[in-house]
Amino acid sequence: MSNLIYRKNGDYFLPEMGLTETERQPLGKYGRMRLRYLKENRPGLYTRLILNGKLMEHLQETETTVQSRLEVIMNQLVEQNNVTEELKDWDQMAWVGAMNSIQNQAEEIIFAELIFI
Repeated sequence: MSNLIYRKNGDYFLPEMGLTETERQPLGKYGRMRLRYLKENRPGLYTRLILNGKLMEHLQETETTVQSRLEVIMNQLVEQNNVTEELKDWDQMAWVGAMNSIQNQAEEIIFAELIFI
């Protein structure tokens, strides 16, 4: 049980509550996607996370996990598709197209594994 500090406001005592360090950190793209998914498709889990005070922690953890997993998948796909710095030097547009394709493939994997579950 936590010890709350109350301050008097008129005739009422209100708890002094602030944001935790995790709640102060802004959400990235994938954390916001997870939040929207939870609200629209998993309202029970969304409500449970809010009531337990774990929603922001869950979203920040999702963001961190997605970022690290995305990096691993992208590196694997770059290697598999033989997208090299030589290609970048020789034909930048082909390199950009290949990297965009790899990014999209990696994000589709991430969405299925971590965001929309």
